[in-house]
Amino acid sequence: KLSPQNMGALPNVLVASLLLHPGVAKPLMRAPDNFIVDFQTDVGSGANISVNITRSLAPLGVDHFYSLVEDGFYNQAAFFRVVPNFVVQFGIAGTPAENEKWTSPIRDDPVKVSNLAGTLVYATAGPNTRTTQLFINYADNQGLDKQGFAPFGQLDAEGLAVAQRIFNPTPSSSSGVNQGAYTAKGNSWIKETYPGINFITKATVR
Repeated sequence: KLSPQNMGALPNVLVASLLLHPGVAKPLMRAPDNFIVDFQTDVGSGANISVNITRSLAPLGVDHFYSLVEDGFYNQAAFFRVVPNFVVQFGIAGTPAENEKWTSPIRDDPVKVSNLAGTLVYATAGPNTRTTQLFINYADNQGLDKQGFAPFGQLDAEGLAVAQRIFNPTPSSSSGVNQGAYTAKGNSWIKETYPGINFITKATVR
């Protein structure tokens, strides 16, 4: 169930990252109209999460996402926030240097489809603040539609089942890990601070 607490927490998830570095805009590649991204993870024995991406759902966001994947941004990125029956969030790179390359926000795309279970969406800190952080909807979260969260990808049933097995590093808090610390200190810090946390080992386009 989508609670007011969870709805309030999600729009603020990028605040720490946006304040840490001014950022320099990077040129983006135009994404294909339709493609699949495979997130190889360390969940279980190395389960894969495949996402079908449709550029027409959010052209600005998809071009940005495609460029991030091609740059290797999500390789070795942790799943740093898990809210059961709501979302799993990721999109802080494992090294500070990689994070510094991608701090410039992009403009919003209009919401064209609903935030249903298995959709992939950018996290934001308000209007026109999308950068690198993403979340997967665990459930039908239509309440996010009116807040401007524009889905652009869809997991299949198998991928969603893998996503729902991701380790929750902060079971007593829906806010997830300290994002500012993770952005600044990288994977060595998060592995030591949150034993058992899961990672994307590699993200590839096909």
